[in-house]
Amino acid sequence: MNRRRANFLAKRMDFKIKSLLCCLGVSFMKIAYFDCFSGASGDMIAAAFIDAGLDKEFLLGQLDSLGIEGLEVKIFETVRCGLRAIKFEPVFPHQHHHRNLRDITDIINKSKIKPEAKQTAIVIFNKLAEAEGTVHGKPKDDIHFHEVGAVDSIVDIVAASVGFHYFLDSGVEKFYCSTISVGGGLTKAEHGLIPVPGPATAELIRNVPITAGPAQVELLTPTAAAILTTIAADFCPLPPMKILKTGYGAGTFNPEDFPNVLRLFIGEFVNSEPSTVDSVCVLETNIDDLSGEIIGSVVEKIFEIGVLDCFTMPIYMKHNRPAYKLTAICEIKDEERIAHFLFEQGLTLGIRSQILHRRKLERDFVTATTPFGAIKIKTGRLDGKVVFCKPEFSDCQQAAQRHNVAVKAVMDAAMAAYKRGEK
Repeated sequence: MNRRRANFLAKRMDFKIKSLLCCLGVSFMKIAYFDCFSGASGDMIAAAFIDAGLDKEFLLGQLDSLGIEGLEVKIFETVRCGLRAIKFEPVFPHQHHHRNLRDITDIINKSKIKPEAKQTAIVIFNKLAEAEGTVHGKPKDDIHFHEVGAVDSIVDIVAASVGFHYFLDSGVEKFYCSTISVGGGLTKAEHGLIPVPGPATAELIRNVPITAGPAQVELLTPTAAAILTTIAADFCPLPPMKILKTGYGAGTFNPEDFPNVLRLFIGEFVNSEPSTVDSVCVLETNIDDLSGEIIGSVVEKIFEIGVLDCFTMPIYMKHNRPAYKLTAICEIKDEERIAHFLFEQGLTLGIRSQILHRRKLERDFVTATTPFGAIKIKTGRLDGKVVFCKPEFSDCQQAAQRHNVAVKAVMDAAMAAYKRGEK
């Protein structure tokens, strides 16, 4: 069997499988995922788009319509720490004048790029100008500075916007992004050294999960921060997906111990509505020198201040010492607050934390009428069908105390009433 025939049969089989799954209520969604293990810059985003399938000649034609005199864009293969990647490198004559937001908006609006890409590019520049304005205490329209006015930033942002809509047009429904490595240390700015991430970058990535390293240099630029926070629907761990294409965009920094590249996955995952997917923070700590009474009281208090779940389990630590591991699950935005509470309680000297992907059923409560009173029933639905149901224990416990009966008797009565449809 020749290769062309084999490819045809494979595609036909893949189509049949997808069709069957669609009949069973399973839907496919094409997604893109930025893996920012080495930070990101505007040129890295553009290069990753090209390596993942963005038509190079189409992009160059779009950029040429900006009418920037003397602009040349070099696109070539390179290697970063043994890994092949694409380098996107705008080259242009040195310009001494600065541009403001209105100047840049005029350049974009006069170009021939598609209207949707124009709008996205202008949104990104507005976001970048607002961040710089916040840092410098000025309105965004009064900002005159090199970072936004530089031709390379214009080219990078427009190229990223063109790439974003190119993949939307090709069937990608959503873009996601990982926790972003921002680097560390100090970096040189127009008026001297500033800490990493820079003030404007820090303003742009509020409420975005970040991490330091893997080097003491600036790995996330303000331009990239503005792009990613505009086009990414969520910042989360890698979703369960079938990878169809991978793109690598090379940065200018070229260390010996890690590849300074941005990785872009294009693929699809099976999303069975109405189950939902989100991300949570998991905090863990080992406790070996406190009584069970204190640990128990902490668990009660932590529920009062707001966590999704908290539990303990017996473990053995070094020297075979009996101990407990306390695990608290909370929303990502509450990580710092919950960790601060645990430290305040004097439980431990250190807390481990990680962001985890979570898939959950669509949940609801219904009320069942029983001889012992109204009892709430928690339900979980998958594809519109109830696959989980359970009486709320606290309701059953209180009813049992009021009527002086066993809790199990109330639970049985609640389930019987629910199944009869007495709600």
